[in-house]
Amino acid sequence: MKDTELKNIPFSPPDITEAEIEEVIKAMRSGWITTGPRTKELEKRVAKYVGTNKAVCLNSATAAMELTLRILGIGPGDEVITSAYTYTASASVIDHVGAKIVLVDTAPDSFEMDYSKLADAITEKTKAIIPVDIAGKMCNYDTIFEIVASKNKLFKANNELQRLFNRIIVITDAAHAFGAERQGFKCGQVADFTCFSFHAVKNFTTAEGGAVVWRNVAGLDDEWLYKQFMLYSLHGQSKDALAKTQKGAWEYDIVYPAYKCNMTDIMASIGLIQLDRYAVLLERRREIIEMYDSALLPLGIQGLQHYGEDFASSGHLYLMRIPGIREEKRNEIIVKMADAGIACNVHYKPLPMFTAYKNLGFDIKNYSNAFHQYANEITLPLHTLLSDEDVEYVISVLKSVI
Repeated sequence: MKDTELKNIPFSPPDITEAEIEEVIKAMRSGWITTGPRTKELEKRVAKYVGTNKAVCLNSATAAMELTLRILGIGPGDEVITSAYTYTASASVIDHVGAKIVLVDTAPDSFEMDYSKLADAITEKTKAIIPVDIAGKMCNYDTIFEIVASKNKLFKANNELQRLFNRIIVITDAAHAFGAERQGFKCGQVADFTCFSFHAVKNFTTAEGGAVVWRNVAGLDDEWLYKQFMLYSLHGQSKDALAKTQKGAWEYDIVYPAYKCNMTDIMASIGLIQLDRYAVLLERRREIIEMYDSALLPLGIQGLQHYGEDFASSGHLYLMRIPGIREEKRNEIIVKMADAGIACNVHYKPLPMFTAYKNLGFDIKNYSNAFHQYANEITLPLHTLLSDEDVEYVISVLKSVI
């Protein structure tokens, strides 16, 4: 391929327009650049979009997951289960709170955890499960909740909030899945708690950022729970900066020596415009995925199914697997794609392959399905700045390389 024919196809740049830039400028000129009216407005709009009573905007999905675990009182002596096939954040938050990480292998030829092995992993110490909506496709929550119900006798609540659920609590890592749907429910309406990422590479971005929403479980006080997230995310301070601006309202209490992970109004201003555009962004992702599928699946390439009769993913990542190749050949293909100006990636290297998790005692030999899933996986560029011509170029180069 001649140099003159090369394109530059980045992996996942943010789709930012003049409208987002103008809203950021308005925020900066308003005098509110930390948590303020725009953050509160984004929380309301995220809750409305998802279909929940409340949403809490924070600085990351990681913070959303960790604070959820802490508010639920999950810590030393407890176990939390997640997938071996995910990004480290799904598991690291478990370690942060002092609980034991329990990893479950994927099912054969699947990016989802093996639900039969999930059932086997549950003990009387299990307090939560963190499923992963990988690439933006919601997990099989019917099966997850059936397994939770089947193990109900093992559950031992440590506090009043856990007793309210009276079972293992499902906290979804939906970092990829804002806007996904399954069986008529939006992502955020199914799991007990759902944590979204609004990081720069995500479909919907606030540069850095994330949010947590929760189902309206009987007896759960939404206002109380929202306040807990506010306290935990702002040092345990009883008033935020906005509340302290009221006349004579300087005084506050520190009710818990907590953390610092709030969203700012500058971040929220980006999100407010992104939300206005989001339906169009999701539709464009679907068009790109369908172009990839129609060209690549007939070649025998295996792809994640993003759309079906009763589900639609958020179309966050285009995961594909090339049958019959191993890590070395997969890596050669990625290099050749890069030589043609196309940035590809791998999602994911299973957690037991990393030093941090080896040091915790995990061995990839015990997660053979996850390893086989990873060994021939390549993630193609998928973002809304791609033109049809760009997508056709990626397809053409991939065909010539393989």
